[in-house]
Formats: sequence, structure tokens, C-alpha cells
Amino acid sequence: MAVFLTENDVKQVLTVDMALAGVESAHRDLALGQAVDTPRQRSRLPQTVLHILQGALPAQGVLGYKAYTSNRSGNRFLVHLFDAATGLHKAVIEADYLGMMRTGAASGVAARWLARPDAAVAGVFGSGWQAEGHVRAICAALPLELVKVCGRDAGKLRDFCARLSEQTGRRVVPAADAEDAVREADLIGTVTTAAKPLFDADWLQPGAHINGAGSNALIRQELSEATLRRCGLIAVDTVPTALAEAGDLLPLLEKGRLHSRQLVELGEIIVGRHPGRGDAAQITLFESQGLAIQDLAVAVRVLEAALAQGLGQELPLQ
Repeated sequence: MAVFLTENDVKQVLTVDMALAGVESAHRDLALGQAVDTPRQRSRLPQTVLHILQGALPAQGVLGYKAYTSNRSGNRFLVHLFDAATGLHKAVIEADYLGMMRTGAASGVAARWLARPDAAVAGVFGSGWQAEGHVRAICAALPLELVKVCGRDAGKLRDFCARLSEQTGRRVVPAADAEDAVREADLIGTVTTAAKPLFDADWLQPGAHINGAGSNALIRQELSEATLRRCGLIAVDTVPTALAEAGDLLPLLEKGRLHSRQLVELGEIIVGRHPGRGDAAQITLFESQGLAIQDLAVAVRVLEAALAQGLGQELPLQ
């Protein structure tokens, strides 16, 4: 019998540390040849789009997919897990909260491997749903003391900062402006739907690490070409996914000012095939697009924790 987990079930068991562990394991498995990930596919109608990410983690015993629809009325996410050995359906999991946490965790894992270990100040662009997971993850991954957040709605931004200060135990405060968020930041995160670059490359200090998490289509661009030119290392989830979706990178790739061979997969750094950060002054970048195996790895841990607590409903699926 398969198990159905609701959003509330997921919220009861999923922690930031669980999400970080899951995402890091997915990238490690992929680099070791123990995972399969298929880039996102979309079916488009005038009002609604269906998105599907699929993959397999045989070393963790599962394969599956995340399907979600986007519409003016909102987004709806479901993760389906299957047993890798038998093919039997293991679980259907509502995955809005799960996806937010895994997206944030990808930035947290990248920061853990690419930011300076003594990073104390972060600047984050965005105060929405996805930015919440981002702030929680970077605070869990690094000894940050201060997070400055840049958002368009002053009231929403104040509420966001108050809530995240309480959740993380760190000082999370509104930034005065974009320059204030970037100037002295050891870590910068962009979690928006911006169509134009969010900050001036000259504001970056030596040694900064950037997590670009919002630019997942050609029409979106959070980072300028000048910013990319300052980066001594550009890491990605996977090269095929970056070449298909990374709006920050695609214009430079098309102009020949950046080449795919310059992109380093995060898993290659985690398993030690690539050295990662070169020195304390190097500016590094992680472009996050999202992978099915990240969702699957987090979902496996959620399912295990939920079953241990007696959560979920049985579904008559095979």
C-alpha cells in the first residue's frame, strides 16, 4: 500500500537539517554515478502549465517524479516515490513546503561548500515563500550573524524579517537598499522573479559567494554580465539543466563569453573532483535551477520520519 502525506504531515517532520542532508546526498550520488536526473519538461496551455521533473536514486532505493501545475490561481505540487527494486508505488506527497525547503537547502549546501567558512553577513534579495527556505538554510549552513533582506513591500519585508529572526535565532533585518544588502556581504542570495539585474557588480566585496536561485528561464535575469565576469568559479546543479534554464547564464553562453566547460557541477566539488573555492578573495557563484533527485532525496527522508510518527494515509496503489 502506498502512503499519502499532506502538506501538514510534511511540515510536522521536515527540518532544515533533513533538507540539507537530502540535497547534499543527491548531488553526491549524482557525481558518483549513483543517480539519474532528467531535466524539467513542460506542457503548456494558455491558462495552465504542467511541469515534470523525474529521476532515480538507486543507492537510496527510490525513483520517481515531481509534477506541478502553475496557474493564476496558484501552484500545486506532488512528489511520487516508487521502490527502485520492485517498481511499486511507495508514496504520494504534497510538496509545496517540501519544494520550498529543498530549494533553500540547495543554496545552503552550496554555501557550505563554496562560501568562506567564516562568513558572517548575508544579503538576500526576496522576501517571499522561496526566500524563507533560503534564509533558513544559509543560517543553518554557516555561522552568520546578520542577514540583510531586500524586498519591494516594506510591510511584508518587516514581517518576513521578524519571522525569520525568530526561526533562525540570527539577526534578520530589512536592508536600506540593494547596495546596503551587497556592499559588506560575505554571501548574497537572489530569490526573485526579476527580469533585470538586481545589483551592481562593483558592490561585491572580494571573497563573496553568490547563490542565484530565481533565474530559471531566459526571461529572468538577477545577475549582470559584469557580475558573472567577476566570478572565478561558477557552479551549477548539473550542466544540462543550466544550459536549458539558467537565465543568468544563457545570454553569455549564446554570445560565446561563457562556455559550458567553465561550469562546475556542485556534486563534483562535494566528492572532491573539483577543488571548489580557490582562495579567500575569489568570488564564487552557484546557479540553482532545481533537480528531481533533490526532491526525491528529501522526500525519502520525509516519508521515513512520517512513518515513524504514524502519519499518512494508505492509498490502494501498486
